[in-house]
Amino acid sequence: MHTPAVQLGLTATPKRRDNVDTYAYFGEPVFIYSLKDGINDGFLTPFRVKQISTTLDDYVYTPDDTLIEGEIETGRRYTEANFNKIIEIKEREAHRVKIFMEQIDQRDKTLVFCATQLHALAVRDLINQVKTSKDPNYCHRVTAEDGELGNQLLREFQDNEKTIPTILTTSQKLSTGVDARNVRNIVLMRPVNSMIEFKQIIGRGTRLYDGKDYFTIYDFVKAHHHFADPEWDGEPIDPEPAEPARPGEVGEPPADLPIPPPHPRPGRVKVQLADGKARTIQHMMSTTFWHADGTPMSAQQFMEMLFGKLPSFFKDEAELRAIWSAPDTRRQLLIGLAENGFGRDQLAEMQKIIEAERSDLFDVLAYVAFATAPLTREERAGHARIEISTQFNDRQQAFLNFVLSHYVGVGVDELDTEKLNPLLRLRYHDSLADAVADLGDPTAIRAAFAGFQKFLYEDGARWA
Repeated sequence: MHTPAVQLGLTATPKRRDNVDTYAYFGEPVFIYSLKDGINDGFLTPFRVKQISTTLDDYVYTPDDTLIEGEIETGRRYTEANFNKIIEIKEREAHRVKIFMEQIDQRDKTLVFCATQLHALAVRDLINQVKTSKDPNYCHRVTAEDGELGNQLLREFQDNEKTIPTILTTSQKLSTGVDARNVRNIVLMRPVNSMIEFKQIIGRGTRLYDGKDYFTIYDFVKAHHHFADPEWDGEPIDPEPAEPARPGEVGEPPADLPIPPPHPRPGRVKVQLADGKARTIQHMMSTTFWHADGTPMSAQQFMEMLFGKLPSFFKDEAELRAIWSAPDTRRQLLIGLAENGFGRDQLAEMQKIIEAERSDLFDVLAYVAFATAPLTREERAGHARIEISTQFNDRQQAFLNFVLSHYVGVGVDELDTEKLNPLLRLRYHDSLADAVADLGDPTAIRAAFAGFQKFLYEDGARWA
C-alpha cells in the first residue's frame, strides 16, 4: 500500500531557459513571494545605491595618449560596453577602485562584478595595491578559470567566522549560488543587461546577518535604472522560446559544405592616458535609497524603515536645540535614547547613512526628526569661535578654542563635563593649578565650559 506523496518545488530564480523544465514539471507557481515582500517582512536586507559617474566613463582617443597595444579607431567613442572587452585603460579602472575603496569600510565583505575574468584579475591587483589590510589574501579573484582554488576561496569567504578573504572579484561566477550572509557591499564595474541577472546579483547582498541593517550597491554602470523597470519586482515572465534551428544556421553544417574558417577576433586595445589626464579624472557620486518595489525613498524614510521613528523626547527642533546645548540635559537625552534602542552604535550608523560623519549627533537627530540639513562640526565650531571672541577673555578664548579643536576632530563626546578635567590636564601639561591660575576658580571654569556650548547649536539660518 502506497501513501500519497506531494512534491514541493521551491525556486528563487525567475523563469529562464535553463530552468524551464522546472516550470514544465511543476506547472505554474501556486504562491509567489516577492523581493519586496521579503524585505518588508524582515526576511531580507534593504539596500542603498551609490551612483557614481566619472569624466572617463566614455573615451575618445587623442594623440597625447599612448597606444600600448592593438589598433585604435580614430574618432570612435568607446562606451561602458566596450571597456575591458575591446579596450583597456588601466588608469580608469584604478580610479574607480580608489573611489569605492575610500567609501567602504574595508573590513566589510564585498563582491566586485567585472567585465571579464581578465578584468577581474586586474581589479583584484588594483584593490590589493590600495588596501589598508596587511594580509596578502585580502582580495582574491573567483572565476571559472580559478577552479578548485577559487571554490575554496569562496567557501572561506562565505564562512561568517572568517574575515579573510574580505573582497572577491568575479565576472559571472558569483552572480548565483553564493550564500555569504555578511556581504555588505556589491560593486558593479560592468553593465548588467539582463533583469534576471540583476536580480540575482542584488540577491547576493540581501541575506540577513546580525548587525547588518542594510547593504550598499556601488554602481559605476547605471545599472540602477533596472529599479524603474516594471519587471524588477513583478511576476515571473515566461522565457522566450528558442526558435528551431534552420539547416546550416545552428549545429553541424551539411556534410557537403566546407566549414568556413572562424573570423579572427580583433585584438584588444590598450591605452595609457597622458599624465595630465590620469591626474585629473573627476567623479560625481549621489546616494539614493530604494523601496523594494523599485520606487525611490528619502534618506529619512530609509532610516525610519530601519530604526523606526525616534521616540518623542522633544516636541520640536527648538526644544532639541535647548536640550543639546547643555551638557547635563544632553547626557540625559542620550541615556534615554539608548534605553529606547537608539544607542551610540545606532546613531553612528545613521551618521553613515546620511553621509554626516563629520557632523554632530545633533544633526543626525534633527535630520531624522525634522529633515534639517546637517552642518559639519567645523562649521559649527567656526560660528562658536565668533561668539566666543566677544563673550570671554583672551585666556578663556584660548582654552575654549582648544576644546573646539577636539570637538571638531572627535565629536560631541568631547563636550561632556566628564571630559573637562582631562582637557584641562592636556592643555596645561597635567597642572590643574596652572589652569586655575589662568582661567579662574573651578566654578568659573565649569561655567565657561558649559556656557559656550549653546553657540554651537544656535539656528544655522541666523548665522549669516
